[in-house]
Amino acid sequence: MLPGDWHLTEDVDDFLARAGDFLRSRPGLHVMPLTWTARLRARRADAFGDGEAPLFGMLDRAGQDRAGEIRAAFFRLPSRGLGATPLTVEQADALAARLAALGHRLPYVSADHRTATAFAEAWQRHTGATPNLRGTRLRLYRLGTLTPPEPPPAGRGRVLGEQDLDHVMFWCGEFAKAVGEAVVVDAGSWAGTRFADKRYTLWETPDGTPVSIAGMNPMIGGQIQVDVVHTPARLRGRGYAGAVTAEVSRAALAAGAREVVLFADLSNPTSNALYQRLGYRSLADWAVYDFS
Repeated sequence: MLPGDWHLTEDVDDFLARAGDFLRSRPGLHVMPLTWTARLRARRADAFGDGEAPLFGMLDRAGQDRAGEIRAAFFRLPSRGLGATPLTVEQADALAARLAALGHRLPYVSADHRTATAFAEAWQRHTGATPNLRGTRLRLYRLGTLTPPEPPPAGRGRVLGEQDLDHVMFWCGEFAKAVGEAVVVDAGSWAGTRFADKRYTLWETPDGTPVSIAGMNPMIGGQIQVDVVHTPARLRGRGYAGAVTAEVSRAALAAGAREVVLFADLSNPTSNALYQRLGYRSLADWAVYDFS
């Protein structure tokens, strides 16, 4: 690999052998490449597409004395868009030029807001594709000091196991519909969804009625992502989401996570305020640009 050049590979093991230390050096900002490469490594062949190979890339640090040190990376899974670690304008332009020259087509780019914007503008220059900022804007939060709600709502958290799979699939399906994810969640599709590798906790009222769910991803690089927090609309405003998110966050810390992160929809001030009350602090704004 030449210093300062993008090295491309379709081998996830090669990618992680070269870029793994770099990704783990900033696990919060690198949460997406860490998460998706771990899933791909665990599930292997054709887990996310129709036989199309994934693509990964690493940018070597310029300068002969530091050749081989990774300073940026990206991933693209089959039938999905491009995800990247934070890039400068120059790095984004070089990547867009490289991929365009190779004839790659991208449906979207997803990254921190500055990186996504820089790449979207570069992709338009090199391909003519028009970038459209997706309406849903996200903020990435990292847990500081966990501050559970006091007092919590009546009830308790219950960790769901394999015997609860039907229950989990129902709740994940409801979550997917609520956030507009175009995915089928049932017994036939479950293993291939992003929901299958999480551990879930339900908040139940004293009579055992489930009222809110939260999930967490496996620990990767010392970090756990809280992912999937859902309370049915008719049950919101009663503290259930705060209680179950605190339960999952506490479990992540107890499991040894050095960092705990989650994404929140910026258009929902209630959830953003809730996570901040629990001790989550803003790490980065996230953006997705679709290409037409």
